[in-house]
Amino acid sequence: MTATILALNSGSSSLKFGAYEVADSSARLLLGGEAEWQDGAGKLRIADCAGAASDVATQQDAVVSIGNLLDEHRITLRGVGHRIVHGGPNLLRHCVIDASVMEQLERAAEFAPLHVPAALSLVRYASSRFQGVPQIACFDTAFHATLPESARIFALPRELRADGVQRFGFHGLSCESIVRQLAPIPERLVIAHLGSGASITAVKNGRSVDTSMGLTPTGGVVMGTRCGDIDPGVLIFLLRRFGYDAAQLEELVDRRSGLLGISGASSDMRKLHVAAQSNPDAALAIEIFCHSLRKEIAAMAAVLNGIDTLVFTGGIGEHDAVIRSAIADGLGFLRIGEIIVLPARENEEIALHTWALTKTDA
Repeated sequence: MTATILALNSGSSSLKFGAYEVADSSARLLLGGEAEWQDGAGKLRIADCAGAASDVATQQDAVVSIGNLLDEHRITLRGVGHRIVHGGPNLLRHCVIDASVMEQLERAAEFAPLHVPAALSLVRYASSRFQGVPQIACFDTAFHATLPESARIFALPRELRADGVQRFGFHGLSCESIVRQLAPIPERLVIAHLGSGASITAVKNGRSVDTSMGLTPTGGVVMGTRCGDIDPGVLIFLLRRFGYDAAQLEELVDRRSGLLGISGASSDMRKLHVAAQSNPDAALAIEIFCHSLRKEIAAMAAVLNGIDTLVFTGGIGEHDAVIRSAIADGLGFLRIGEIIVLPARENEEIALHTWALTKTDA
């Protein structure tokens, strides 16, 4: 038995989608595309329609266009799956979205303010546009629910754990998709998901045992506009010296740092490669990015006692051979078994989880 599932993958400035015909362990793409917004303007491009594009001002406009497209192709949906970056401390398994789940997701928005509010807005609108169709939450944190306490718990007072102050990890749907593509699954696998957001995950026998991102998607390696791990004393210094408040700190670490902050030019690696020919700060940003990743991959090798397979994925990981080479060239001492590139098939994972949950309901 098969069913058609719509996967909606909401980012801070993008919306990817795919309509899939899904069976037990396979998902076949029927229609797919992506909308991206820059300076308030956006276009929705449909992959299966010869690159057809239409102007979309908001995610709601994109959902309207997607719904119209599905109607044109007479596609009836079994369910709509949503990528939710962070479900907070109590939502660690993919689930059907009801009123109780929405309340918990609204409380979890503070953990990922760049992503969760936009995703929840999309859930509300999709529920209205596709009335009566179950909406499913697929969490990026779910894959990392297997983290051992030694990796999950921060060196902070015990009482803070009750408020969810711990390592959650992210890019879980991407990691799931990589594990699904590998057969057999390597015993010691490291996944380098490199895009505007970036993380490194250690996977032992198919289970996440450590990962670079922590309480929020801000931590870990250097990213496009996010600082990654820094001395916590830096934030205390900024509070004392300049009187920063929470909003200013959030703006600093999430939107003004990383590749953009170092280079002063761009958060886009493609643009930095060009700028680096004449801009020393752009070249430095690339060097620091690669340095940060080499350190984290080596740390995961220590966690796993070696690496059988290192997988590069994500926009940079899949398409930037220069960056992959710069990282790998510094890791020869680890004697990694193999280094490969695989696509991050997050939408397929969303479709498969949505099918499984709606099948149970049916």
